[in-house]
Amino acid sequence: MGSFFRNQDTRSRSTKDSTSCLPWIEKYRPKSLNNISAQEETLITLNHFKDSLPHMLFYGPPGTGKTSTILALARELFGSELMKSRVLELNASHERGISVIRERVKNYARNKCPGFKIIILDEADSLTKDAQEALRRIIEKYSELTRFCLICNQVSCIIPALKSRCTLFRFKSIGTENMRNRLSYICEQEGINYYSEALDELIKDSQGDLRKAITWLNNASKLHKNDRVTVDTIKETVGIVPDDIINDLIESAASKSYDKIQETVSNVIASGYFGKQIIEQVFFQVLQDLRFSENHKCNIGESIGIVDKRLVDGGSEFFQVLSLMCKISENMN
Repeated sequence: MGSFFRNQDTRSRSTKDSTSCLPWIEKYRPKSLNNISAQEETLITLNHFKDSLPHMLFYGPPGTGKTSTILALARELFGSELMKSRVLELNASHERGISVIRERVKNYARNKCPGFKIIILDEADSLTKDAQEALRRIIEKYSELTRFCLICNQVSCIIPALKSRCTLFRFKSIGTENMRNRLSYICEQEGINYYSEALDELIKDSQGDLRKAITWLNNASKLHKNDRVTVDTIKETVGIVPDDIINDLIESAASKSYDKIQETVSNVIASGYFGKQIIEQVFFQVLQDLRFSENHKCNIGESIGIVDKRLVDGGSEFFQVLSLMCKISENMN
C-alpha cells in the first residue's frame, strides 16, 4: 500500500515560494483524489458517484483524510475557481446551534445555481440534536440544489434520521508504513535531517493521526531549525511526559501516603505537562505493572474514563490527576 498521499510532482520554484509560509498540513494537503491512497475502498465508491453524488457521511478517527477527501472531490467536480462559490465549509464544533442551521446553512442551500452545490459540515457530531433535526428537514427540502457532506469522528452521535439520508463512508486509521512514507516524503521536500528512530516515535505518539504527526513534525523542524531531528526533539514537541516522572507518580501511589501523592502530583502539574497526556501514560504504565491484578486494572480503567470526561468538561487538571492517583493507590497490592 502506498503512502497516505501519493507523492506529487515537485512544484516549481515560484509555487514553493508562495506556499512556504503555509502550515505543512495545508501545504501538503492533496489536491485530487488520485493523491489519496490509504482509503482505497472509499475512493473507488466516490469515483463511481461523481456523476450522481449522494449526500455523504464521512466518519472515522481524526487525521485520516476525511476533510481532505471531500475537498479534493469538490475541486475535481468544480475546479479551483468555481469551487469558491459552490462549496460552503463549516466547522460544526464552532457553529453547532440550530440558529446556524436555520440561517446560514438554509440560506446557502436554497440558492439556485447550475448543477448543485456542496455543503461540508465538519465535526458534525458536535451538532445539537435540535440542529440535526433541522438539518434533516433542509436536506429533504433542497436535495435537488445542494449535496451535503457530514464529517464526524463518532458516528453514534449522529441521529438515525440523518444517517439514513446519507451514504456512509468509513475512514480507517493510517497504517505505520503509510505514515512513514508520507513523513519521509515531507522531510525530503523540506530538507530535514532526522534519525529513523525519531519518525518511529512520531508515528507511535500520533496513533494513526497523520494530521497530528505532520503538525508535530512541522513544529519540531521550527524549534530545531539547523539540528537533526531526534527522539528527544519529538518528545519535547509532542509534550510526552518523561518515564521517570510517570514512575514517580506510580511510586507515590504505592507509598499509600496521601501527602506524598499530593506533593508528587503538584510538582508534575507545576512542570506544565498536559493532564490528558499524564493520565494516558500512567494507564499504560499500570497495564505493565505486576502489582495490579486484572480486576484492579479494570477499576483503574473505569476511573480514567471518568477523569478524562471531567477534563474535557473543564475540570481542574490537578484535582483530576490527584483523584486518579488516589484511586490507583487504593487498587495497588
